[in-house]
Amino acid sequence: MAKLTKKQKEAASKIEKSKVYSLDEAASLVKEVNYTKFDASVDLAVRLGVDPRKANQMVRGVVTLPHGTGKDVKVLALVTPDKEAEAKEAGADYVGLDEYINKIKGGWTDIDVIITMPSIMGKIGPLGRVLGPRGLMPNPKTGTVTMDVAKAVNEVKAGKIDFKVDRYGIIHASVGKASFEASKIRENAAELINTLMKLKPTAAKGTYVKSVYMSSTMSPAIAVDAKSV
Repeated sequence: MAKLTKKQKEAASKIEKSKVYSLDEAASLVKEVNYTKFDASVDLAVRLGVDPRKANQMVRGVVTLPHGTGKDVKVLALVTPDKEAEAKEAGADYVGLDEYINKIKGGWTDIDVIITMPSIMGKIGPLGRVLGPRGLMPNPKTGTVTMDVAKAVNEVKAGKIDFKVDRYGIIHASVGKASFEASKIRENAAELINTLMKLKPTAAKGTYVKSVYMSSTMSPAIAVDAKSV
């Protein structure tokens, strides 16, 4: 196992391993234990009591974080010419169609979200091999396949994120930056957890939220009491 640096040891010493912190405490503590020189991302990992291999226990959805993620989200709008001006005005970073489809075929994925229209999904389907593993495939359920392109771009830029349970039953999502005030981190995290609670599958048995951990990039994880939300 790699040796811990002095800063890592210092950060780890501030967290009591056996303690489960309230969301308020965790939001303040995550700022204290962040030691990176850059503005680190603050992430939540929520372990759910679901079996994602079963279709009726798949948890996925979208949430608009009240204070955004703090990230500059790069948006590609794959749209017909009549929608290009609307997408650009809403703040999409890249707007077009065939030229970007060809770029993606060549392996270009320097974007965070793709927004498109129902009529174009036929062209995007074959890109699944490139986009799927990177979580970039547009989906009507997450609002990224829509005729209201401007609204979709605005929402993503304002802090709308989508999430999906992984094969281990864990949801990973960014809820801000270490530079955020603790209250903003707490409110963003609470919004995500409350949204997850509403999405509990009826087929899920036993404890639904098994554990919640908050961490910033490279910092130790802090156990959070889901009931404190």
